[in-house]
Amino acid sequence: MDRPVMIQVDHVSMKFNLSSEKFDSFKEYVIKSIKRQVSYDEFWALKDVSFEVYKGDALGLIGLNGSGKSTMLKTIAGVLKPTKGSVQVYGSMAPLIELGAGFDMDLTAKENVFLNGAILGYRREEMEQFYADIVQFSELENFMHVPVKNFSSGMVSRLAFAIATIGTPDILIVDEVLSVGDFLFQQKCEARIRSMMEKGTTILFVSHSIDQVKRLCNRIVWLDHGNVKMLGDTASICSQYIQSQG
Repeated sequence: MDRPVMIQVDHVSMKFNLSSEKFDSFKEYVIKSIKRQVSYDEFWALKDVSFEVYKGDALGLIGLNGSGKSTMLKTIAGVLKPTKGSVQVYGSMAPLIELGAGFDMDLTAKENVFLNGAILGYRREEMEQFYADIVQFSELENFMHVPVKNFSSGMVSRLAFAIATIGTPDILIVDEVLSVGDFLFQQKCEARIRSMMEKGTTILFVSHSIDQVKRLCNRIVWLDHGNVKMLGDTASICSQYIQSQG
């Protein structure tokens, strides 16, 4: 394939240690931890996962709850470090993984625009140029001076998406955020994603809506209990995934 690799996931496994007992209080947990009396069960959220994402791809991650989709996205975004294997990312990345991540809920929406812009690596001068577009796209003109802690989850989603999709990042990671908000705004977000794809942005996309995945993605990774069950073109894999749920 002549397109450059933007993301390389190489034999990635992710282990979490889950406490196998219940505690009546945090104090009890701390005391037993100090005494090394807490037992843990190993949980492998990802098991030897490998795939590559090429420039201009829109790769959808599908699977049931607990299949490892969000863990995979957080590993690619650098939020989590894999227990085994490695992830290489080439280019700038705008992650939309958790609603409000990076927001200071006590600050106003306007203040959070500039805070998030700084987190994404933009200079204040650049954010001032983007500001009007962010306000217009989010449809929050009357709420920019309101603390974000007073926003609904849909309003937070609008603001986060508008900020993350300014400019043309090399890679956009979207995890379930399009499921929040009204249908018209979801259509607006999909149109923005397609526009970014046309400009060369690579997309990693997670959604419970298979219809949404089929509309936006050209390739699919199907995760099942942390394993790659299938990897390939959208139409055939989505069809088999739907049949498996029936």
